[in-house]
Amino acid sequence: MTQALRIDFVSDIACPWCAIGLTSLTQALERLGDEVEAEIVVHPFELNPDMPPEGRTILDYVSTKYGSTAEQLAERQVQIRERGEAVGFEFGPRTHIYNTFDAHRVLQWAGTQGKKLPLKLALLKAYHGAGKDPSNHDVIVEAAQSAGLDGAEARRILESDAYADEVRAEVAQFQSMGINSVPSVIFDNRYLLTGGQPPEAFEQVIREVLEKRQS
Repeated sequence: MTQALRIDFVSDIACPWCAIGLTSLTQALERLGDEVEAEIVVHPFELNPDMPPEGRTILDYVSTKYGSTAEQLAERQVQIRERGEAVGFEFGPRTHIYNTFDAHRVLQWAGTQGKKLPLKLALLKAYHGAGKDPSNHDVIVEAAQSAGLDGAEARRILESDAYADEVRAEVAQFQSMGINSVPSVIFDNRYLLTGGQPPEAFEQVIREVLEKRQS
């Protein structure tokens, strides 16, 4: 018997592990097939709310925030690329980290159109795959159109402050719940799994969640 399952996916476009995690989650659901009918609800999170419009180089960012060296950054990027390859997400060259607030605003609107998940995937691919600037309005509009959304309406939202309060409120809500890293994935409004997990980990957790319903 097919069981319905709500999955809340809290993430930031700037986070490479979110690209890995979302790809892995969708693969896990494909493996489960008719066992589960999942609704993935995408939520915003800002890892770098104070990031300037021009962004910062990744090396400058990680050296300031984590004390990482260029060699450590290179090693981590290799690890991320390998993890991406394992689930079929191809990471391209990225030199900068950018502000993602405007992209989150358009994602909120996309949710009213039933297109939040496809737009999230499009933005992750634009930034992590193609190295595009996800704060650039043309990039966001292009992603919106590729997700089946009205490009003119997306641009109108970007040129206003629409959905800004909604994004801030939702981010604050998850912070108040103790979430301070992404991806954070909540199953059935009760069970939390964090990090860019492989498909096997998501599949195991989903099976456990469904089994607990029977007990």
